[in-house]
Amino acid sequence: MTQPELLGPPDPDAGERVRRIELLISNLLRFGVIASFLLIVGGTLLSFVHHPVYLTSSDALQHLTQPGAAFPHTLQEVISGLKLWHGQALVTLGLLLLIATPVMRVAISVFAFIYQKDRLFTFITLAVFSLLLLSFVLGKVE
Repeated sequence: MTQPELLGPPDPDAGERVRRIELLISNLLRFGVIASFLLIVGGTLLSFVHHPVYLTSSDALQHLTQPGAAFPHTLQEVISGLKLWHGQALVTLGLLLLIATPVMRVAISVFAFIYQKDRLFTFITLAVFSLLLLSFVLGKVE
């Protein structure tokens, strides 16, 4: 028996399934980057609307750009800032979305490989996804 005979007859729908999954992933990446960009730009504009002194005073602008100065550092601070329409919280949300976009791509890939019945790549992608989640849980910014 030759190798193709061992694998069985080719699945005529396999190409269409792969195309749908690739389209889903490309749309996810496109949406994530565009939404992140819009949040960051909107948050920046909102910061300048709330604090027009940033446009005229280099000291005030330096306060905004110092490490750890004006941006929220926890999820609770981001949520509180969003409720108060703080531009810095909106920018932080945009950055979080930008970080989450490729992570969601890996998560979707796990389900895509399960859908395609590819056990090896399901296992590899699941391991990568687990390591990503573990790095978020164990990582700290101080």
